[in-house]
Amino acid sequence: MLLLTALGGALSCASRDDGRVTLRFWALGAEGEKVQALVADFERENPGIRVEVQQIPWTAAHEKLLTAHVGNSTPDVAQLGNTWVPEFAALKALAPLDAPVAASPRTPRASYFPGIWDTNVVAGRTYGIPWYVDTRVLFYRTDILKAAGYDSVPSTWAGWTEAMRRIKLRMGPRQYPALLPTNEWTYPVAFGLQAGSPLLREDGRYGDFRDPRFRHAFEFYIGLFRQNLAPSVANTQISNLYQEFERGNIAMYITGPWNIGEFSRRLPPEMQDKWATAPLPGPDGPGVSLAGGASLVMFRASKHPREAWALIEFLSRPGQQLRFYHLTGDLPARREAWADTSLADNRHARAFRIQLERVVATPKVPEWEQIATKVADYSEAVVRNALTVDRALAQLDGDVDGLLEKRRWMLSRERTAFAAPAPEGALSLALRAGPSPKTDWGRDGGSLRSRLLRARWPMPVASTEASPAREPVVREGRLRVVVAANSFAPLTSAASPFAGRRDAFAGAPR
Repeated sequence: MLLLTALGGALSCASRDDGRVTLRFWALGAEGEKVQALVADFERENPGIRVEVQQIPWTAAHEKLLTAHVGNSTPDVAQLGNTWVPEFAALKALAPLDAPVAASPRTPRASYFPGIWDTNVVAGRTYGIPWYVDTRVLFYRTDILKAAGYDSVPSTWAGWTEAMRRIKLRMGPRQYPALLPTNEWTYPVAFGLQAGSPLLREDGRYGDFRDPRFRHAFEFYIGLFRQNLAPSVANTQISNLYQEFERGNIAMYITGPWNIGEFSRRLPPEMQDKWATAPLPGPDGPGVSLAGGASLVMFRASKHPREAWALIEFLSRPGQQLRFYHLTGDLPARREAWADTSLADNRHARAFRIQLERVVATPKVPEWEQIATKVADYSEAVVRNALTVDRALAQLDGDVDGLLEKRRWMLSRERTAFAAPAPEGALSLALRAGPSPKTDWGRDGGSLRSRLLRARWPMPVASTEASPAREPVVREGRLRVVVAANSFAPLTSAASPFAGRRDAFAGAPR
C-alpha cells in the first residue's frame, strides 16, 4: 500500500526532461549492452519515458552500488545478483515490491520458479523480480557413461558414486570420473543443501556447519577425492577444461548454463553427440541445486517509482525474457518462456528446466559471499589433508560466527529498540496529510524516516504504531511515528528543511 501510494504521488512531481521522465538503469556486464534493444522497444511503447542504461562491469558493480547508496545517487532500477539482494535490503536501499507485484497481472508470482523467487524475499518482503536464472547441473560424457553400463546418470548419491567407480575402472591413473575444483564453494554447499542443512542457525546468527546434515554431505564430498574419483586440483590448475573433457580425462563436471554455449563452441563436431546434461543426484533421489541468477530491483530513493516499475514489468514479460535469452544466452526466469521451441527442444537446456524446479537459496544474509569463501577455504584444506573434517567444520563455524557478529549485534539492537517501551519523554507525533512537507516521494508517499534521511536529518525512530514491518505507515491519511524527544528540535530548527513547519507535526509528550 505504501509503495502504491508513493507511485501515485510521485508521478505528479517527477522531474521531466523535454516532457519525458528520465529513468536511470544500471545493468551489469554484457547484459548492459544487450538490454539496449529491449529498452528501445520499451521507450517506443512508453513515449513519455526515456531510459538511460549504464553498463557496469561485474567486478566494479558491488562497490559502485554501495558508493551510490551512501552518496544518495542510486539509479531508479538496477540488475542485482540475487545473492546481493539481502545486503541492499538490509541497507534499506531497495523498495519493497510486494504491493506492485500484487497489483500487476503481468508479473504473477506463480510464473516463476519458487526457489529463484525466494532469493528475492528477505524478512517476508520481496525486493527483486527474477530477471534471468542460473543453477548447476551435471555435464557428462554419454559415451563414457554408457561404456560403464549406464544409459543415464543415477539419481542418488550411492548410484552416482557406483557409476563413477565403474568409470574409474576403465580409466588411466591421471583420468577421473568427475571434476570438482577444490577452490569452489558451490559443491560442498550444494551437497549440504541437498542433505537438508540450513548452513546457518538462529535466523542467520551463527554457522551451523557441524550440524549432522552438513557433516554427512561434507563427508560425501570429501569421499569423492579420497576414492580417487575426482582430482585434487583447483580450477586455476586446469589449463583447458574443454580439451580435458574432449580427451576423456574428465567424464563429468558440475557447472552452469553458460557452459551450454561453451561446450557447443569449443568441442569439435564429432564430440557434439557425446555429451549431455543431467539434474544433480541427491542423497536419496533427485537433489536440489543452487538458486542463482540476477534480479531487477527498484531503489527506494527513486524519484520515478511508477515508471521504474513499468520498466521492470516490461523486462519481465515472457516475450522479452525470450528475446533476452536469444541475445545473451541467459535462461529466462518465467516458466512461460521455456515453452518456446528454442528452449523446449534444446536437449542441453532440458536438465536446467527440470533442476530449476528444485533449487534452494543460500542463506539470505549480507555476509553470505564471505561465508562462501570460508567454506571453499576449509573444504580445500580437508581435500589436501591439511585439516581433519572435525577440525575444519569447527573452525569454519568459528570463523562464520565471527563474520556474523555484527549481524547478531544489529538484530539484538533492533529487538531491544522495538520491544522496549518508547523512551521517557518521547513524543508521539502524527504527520498530517494536509500540511506535510512535500518531498521527492510526494506529499505522504514515503516514510518520515526516509524523508529525513534523504534530507540528511537522521531521526532515531523508537517505535511505530501498528507497523510489524517496522516502517511508519500511512493510515487514513496520517503517518504516526514515535521519535525520541531530542530529535524533535532539529526537525523545526532554522536550518531544518522543516523550519517553520511545526504545524506538520501534532502530538504531545507521552
